[in-house]
Amino acid sequence: MSPRKNRRAVTGKPPQGGGGGWAQQTEDGPDGEWIVRSIAGAAAVKAYRCPGCDQEIPPGVPHVVAWPADERGGADDRRHWHRPCWQARARRAPRVQRSRNAPRY
Repeated sequence: MSPRKNRRAVTGKPPQGGGGGWAQQTEDGPDGEWIVRSIAGAAAVKAYRCPGCDQEIPPGVPHVVAWPADERGGADDRRHWHRPCWQARARRAPRVQRSRNAPRY
């Protein structure tokens, strides 16, 4: 008796990402339309600096990569963010570097 083969034929379009440890989607926010890619911890092999909190994202930490969705957005425009920093980007004020004796207003 031969073993059963219940493999279904793959139909439709495969999910974006191809199983490489990331999934890509387009997000529309108050600051424009962005292409956002989730990076799994196993796929994160380099250290990056998060623009939201200005802290390092060490290798092995899951995070997101975002860049503008317009035709100008390329590899140079990609930014690596902590997931909570990316989700809170609309609520964050830009960081202003002040000297120690500067007024805070």
